[in-house]
Amino acid sequence: MYLLVTELLSGLALFLFGMKYMSDSLQQAAGGKLRGILDRCTKNKYIAVVCGALFTAFIQSSGATTVMEVGFVNAGIMTLEQSVGITFGANIGTTITSQLVSLKLTEVAPFIIFIGAAILSFCKKPLLKKIAAVIFGFGALFLGINYMTSALHGIKEIPELMNLFSYLSNPFIAVLVGLVFTAVVQSSSVTVSVLVLLAGSNIIVNPVTGGTDYLACLYFILGANIGSCMPAVMAAMNTNRNAKRTALIHVMFNVIGLVVIGVLLIIAAGPIVDMIGAISSSDKRFVANADTIFKTFQCIILLPCSKLLVSLSKKIIHARAGEESDDNEMVLKHIDVTGVSNSATAVVEVVQEIERMADMVKVNLKQASDALIHKNYESSENVYAREKYIDFLSHRITEYMVNANRYGLPLEDRKRLGGLFHVVIDVERIGDHAVNIMDDAMKEKNQKIEFSKECISEMSEMFDKVIEIFERSIKIFVSEDHTEFEAINKLEDKIDRMKIECQEGHVARMSEGKCSIESGLIFTDLVIGYERIADHAVNIAYSILPEKK
Repeated sequence: MYLLVTELLSGLALFLFGMKYMSDSLQQAAGGKLRGILDRCTKNKYIAVVCGALFTAFIQSSGATTVMEVGFVNAGIMTLEQSVGITFGANIGTTITSQLVSLKLTEVAPFIIFIGAAILSFCKKPLLKKIAAVIFGFGALFLGINYMTSALHGIKEIPELMNLFSYLSNPFIAVLVGLVFTAVVQSSSVTVSVLVLLAGSNIIVNPVTGGTDYLACLYFILGANIGSCMPAVMAAMNTNRNAKRTALIHVMFNVIGLVVIGVLLIIAAGPIVDMIGAISSSDKRFVANADTIFKTFQCIILLPCSKLLVSLSKKIIHARAGEESDDNEMVLKHIDVTGVSNSATAVVEVVQEIERMADMVKVNLKQASDALIHKNYESSENVYAREKYIDFLSHRITEYMVNANRYGLPLEDRKRLGGLFHVVIDVERIGDHAVNIMDDAMKEKNQKIEFSKECISEMSEMFDKVIEIFERSIKIFVSEDHTEFEAINKLEDKIDRMKIECQEGHVARMSEGKCSIESGLIFTDLVIGYERIADHAVNIAYSILPEKK
């Protein structure tokens, strides 16, 4: 019995390894293109269903799809309404695994592993190595199935274990076991695939007929569908409201499906079993086909109600009073702080969080300069408080990027993250300059320092150019528009000339007695700070270019 259990667990471990290895390799190979594909294919909910199904079938994981989907919604690159179709389609696409398991592919598993291992060992091209990793994972998956099948045949000789499986004849227990097992392994594909093997080995037996208990299998599938919500729920724990609503819609989809199909099974179990059996050539095929039919049926009945599900999710997860406009709580709003499980959204999330950080810096620049130039000191506390938030974001974004590089991100995204480290530093430095300007404004206030009209005019003119170059740079950074570099360079040259002209002019005014030494020191500090802000802004703009080797 010990050897039997060991072989079964070893096969399951190999199956899980192959599934994850293949899924991760596929995501790494295609991850850099996923954002654009999903964004283009989710404008229409029916196309989104097809896209979600094909995408999930491709990467062999509905969990990965839903986690990615939650990340997209959290990052703001996909609306809640767009995500519904992906959710529905992912549930259909995940059935491809059980369909493959029901086929006789185990005999060629060693050969598939050999091919994958050979390419991984001797090929140097990155793309081919990724493809080889997918092949290797695919072979490991079916080799695990081979081991489990061999072990399951031996289980029939052990009455104690067969008695345990007999409890699945109870619909409640079947649903519960399917739910718990799926929640543990984080994949309904794995659960239903194991069920395919159990049914094929005649392990789940009807105590009355002595044949496979098809009804128990159907309830087991329903439980697995509920358990498949776990990855999406976990991914949404520390996200924004719409991302949480995306996970909730996934839960509602499967719960409503459980209720509807459960009622149908109570009313017409016999005809349903006969219908599925009529299109299935074996017990394995019965389970695989039932899984596909159930999830397709759920999609058909619930897709017309997608708007209702969205409305219901908004009523359940609603905004608390004042939450929409509350900026005092220091949080990451776009980055998924649960971890970098979603390689396709990592860069998008970072860019959006940096853009948010830059907006705060811009506000501080305007308020600090307004205080110094026009003596509007009322916002000084806000500037200092916002600077703490900016420092918080700088630290957390950097921390996230460090962690992100530990995961298997696409090569293009890894290069992009390398440049984003420098952007965070540049934005944070501009924020420091804004605080320095506010410090000078407070000195101006406390020491009652006065500036001449010419001095104020020059400061205002230079500030307008600095704000312009900062705004243009952030726009270039976010949109990755290369056409604005010429304008940026001209602005930087203009600011450099203004710095020199302002310094020379102020020296002349001080020699004529129009400005004091104290005002001169503040003025000089200001124009130098403005020029350095422009330098940081240029760095931000040029961060979109590939690094020179």
